[in-house]
Amino acid sequence: MKLKINREFLLRHVFSLAVFVVLGGWFGFDAFVRYPRSDARALYVSIEKSEPGDNVDLESFKAQKVQTQRLMASFALLAASLVGLHLLCIARFRFEFDDGGFSLGDRRFSYSDIKDIDRSKWEKKGILTVSGGGFKIRLDAWHHSGVKEFYAKLAR
Repeated sequence: MKLKINREFLLRHVFSLAVFVVLGGWFGFDAFVRYPRSDARALYVSIEKSEPGDNVDLESFKAQKVQTQRLMASFALLAASLVGLHLLCIARFRFEFDDGGFSLGDRRFSYSDIKDIDRSKWEKKGILTVSGGGFKIRLDAWHHSGVKEFYAKLAR
């Protein structure tokens, strides 16, 4: 059996990725298009919902808001990158097993190669760590479907 990315995990992370990309685009549009084109006084009124006082430096206010939007766009796109990279790593993980053993990428192991099974996080989180000569594998049932079946095979 081949582990496959868990559909619910995938959908939730793709949704999060989309939200971060949209937020990054929104903040980026404000930072690079909308705010620079806006009159400083009009921008102040649209954000603060009041008229500026006599002691308000409108150009500094506008510059600070543009900088804030750039920073927010950067953070949102960084978050999108991290979620996307995490999804890519989970999707590219290659693990297969059958009655004779298991494969990690292009390396094949028998069940007798397993020296230690850490089940401490299995009941609460569905995380299993298997290690042996030359390998240590952390399998998460939230990330991949098929992990429970592998665990059942190890229990036998």
